Amino acid sequence: MFIGHFGAGLAARQIDKKISLGLLILASQFIDLLWPILVIAGIEKVKIEPGNTAFTPLNFVNYPFSHSLLAVIIWGLLFTAVYYFFKKEVRGAIILGALVLSHWALDLFTHRPDLPLFPWSDFKVGFGLWDSVLFTIIIEGGIFAAGIYLFLKNAGKRDEKFNVRFWSFIIFLTFIYFVNIYGTPPPSEREVGYAGLALWVFVLWGFWIDKKEKKNE
Repeated sequence: MFIGHFGAGLAARQIDKKISLGLLILASQFIDLLWPILVIAGIEKVKIEPGNTAFTPLNFVNYPFSHSLLAVIIWGLLFTAVYYFFKKEVRGAIILGALVLSHWALDLFTHRPDLPLFPWSDFKVGFGLWDSVLFTIIIEGGIFAAGIYLFLKNAGKRDEKFNVRFWSFIIFLTFIYFVNIYGTPPPSEREVGYAGLALWVFVLWGFWIDKKEKKNE
């Protein structure tokens, strides 16, 4: 899942308007922001295998430290603790921790059985929504659309500059989404890792959008 995670981050604004959009995106995408670093370092492994699923050519061979259930729970608790340490806001800390965990829950529906429950466990889960491109687009697109609606519903006063920043973000995300579906597979596994680092751009973009939004509230 890709834009569905962004949808979860956008939707969380309805629960707590004080949390910046950049942080909401960071939490909802945290394990996918960690994963390419581990791939580049050789700690986790991915293979390019066209036909592995209908939706993606990537075979996630081994990613126990970023995507096992136990690891994600630990990352979520750490995210909660760090946010509370700096902000002393219980609700915001819980929301961000839950967003980290939501990533694994959403991946559970889309991935084939490649998500480990524990590091080094041979037992892996996944419901395999990626076996259908159409249903993946419908369900993930629906989550994304709901997130956009809920975010804008709670965005306060918006001017033209905010609209440009926000909608260019949405359009670019959608463009990247369909390029990943219908584009050519990456040339190498290492290139997959380097491309994954580009997700940090969306975190920074989220802070940029939110900064303008808060000026208009």
